[in-house]
Amino acid sequence: MANRTWTRLTGIGVAAVLVAAGPGTAPAQASPARAGLLSSGWLDTGGVGVTVSAVRKAAGGKAKNTAALTGAGIGVALIDSGIAPVAGLSQAGKVINGPDLSFESQTPGLQQIDTYGHGTHLAGIIAADDPANGFEGVAPGSHLISLKVAAADGAVDVSQIIAGIDWVVAHRNDPGLNIKVLNLSFGTDSVQAAQVDPLSQAVESAWRNGIVVVVSAGNDGATATRLTMPAVNPYVIAVGAADANGTATRGDDTVATFSSRGNADRHADLLATGRSLVSLRVPGSYIDTEYPGARVGDRYLRGSGTSQAAAVVSGSVALLLQHRPGLTPDQVKKLLTQTADPVTGADEIAAGAGQLDIAEAATLTPPATATQRWPAATGLGSLEASRGTSGHVVDAATGIALTGERDIFGTPWKPAVWAPQSRTGRAWNGGTWNGTVWTGKSFTGTSWASLTWEGAVWTGRSWAGRSWAGTDWAGRSWAGGTWTGRSWASGTWAGRSWAGRSWA
Repeated sequence: MANRTWTRLTGIGVAAVLVAAGPGTAPAQASPARAGLLSSGWLDTGGVGVTVSAVRKAAGGKAKNTAALTGAGIGVALIDSGIAPVAGLSQAGKVINGPDLSFESQTPGLQQIDTYGHGTHLAGIIAADDPANGFEGVAPGSHLISLKVAAADGAVDVSQIIAGIDWVVAHRNDPGLNIKVLNLSFGTDSVQAAQVDPLSQAVESAWRNGIVVVVSAGNDGATATRLTMPAVNPYVIAVGAADANGTATRGDDTVATFSSRGNADRHADLLATGRSLVSLRVPGSYIDTEYPGARVGDRYLRGSGTSQAAAVVSGSVALLLQHRPGLTPDQVKKLLTQTADPVTGADEIAAGAGQLDIAEAATLTPPATATQRWPAATGLGSLEASRGTSGHVVDAATGIALTGERDIFGTPWKPAVWAPQSRTGRAWNGGTWNGTVWTGKSFTGTSWASLTWEGAVWTGRSWAGRSWAGTDWAGRSWAGGTWTGRSWASGTWAGRSWAGRSWA
């Protein structure tokens, strides 16, 4: 499947490498041939599905002082597998498509569309608005800025993620965007120090430029002594998952068994419900077809993971910022951690400050001294090390992996040049990143979303002669949207479902 595949090493479920902290990914379920940033597995822990409405109520989002909050005017950027135009997300103005940086960006009919199913599930948790049919996200009045980076099997390289983050920073204040929150429900198993890791530097740049970055902690469980990257970065909000254990009250809530513990120096900052959340389904997507048991009726899908928990927090931050738009990212983090509800009997490291309580956070006076003073990230480390052990896209025909200090186009990675540009929001320039044209330079109105960032043809970008760690992509190039004959055949979006699904 997809134009590239992942090889599995270790990891949360999202690959050890680009660990899918997310949609609920489970290493045991993922195919050895496909794993990565977003794993090809889906963590469905079964049980009674938990509605987003119940989650918001339990977190105080429907308390007297927060009931009227919807997140109106707040832009939440979601770097993931894209968003599909399903009910609740298809109305005008709900979704703005940023650049499609995925390997499917060159395939007609697949641009911007979520063929994996992960991004849409999270988008529903954050911002879906379909009250007529009884489904709303945590912040139904907020709007989403979608950057698609993952293909139908979750395949994505860390260079695509960093490029996406840099685009968000560069365009955060564009008319109509107002990007105040960035949701990253994935990670890698990089063991590089957060101070030098490029992915860590990218999220810290977003944070320092006024964007609240919410990151999933990882799905490696109680034995994991390290969070995934970029949750390891001390500035961002790292989110672990809570298990409601089938009740509406918090007295019996626990840390979810899959939630990464971390260590005394860096662990989840707080928890949010992350087990068996019911959200929007993409009919015919990879997850939908491979995990039919996770379906809940015709429109929904049940999933577990710190990805879902992060989405709950992202939506809640949108509510808080609508209520108090002048809050800095550091103030938001301090408010959320100071007001979190303790988890009775829980491991203090795994539970962090406790469970999200947005009603209390909205009540508390903003802290005057909230500034975090961790050592600044330099971003001068290795791009290859940032991929971790299993986050390598590979040629499905030859098994040759993209490794080394080069991005997906083979352009050399020059951290001394990139890092200062990233810190000042200049790493993305028009449609160019890391010295190569990735996309067009502006928005258009030519898609189902209210606005869509222009694409660019990658034809002529040949891997031939471009060597990574001694291996060449001999003769393989993008031509007409097909990667060496592999393309989506007869895939059309009709009636909000994929018809004629097959891979040529």
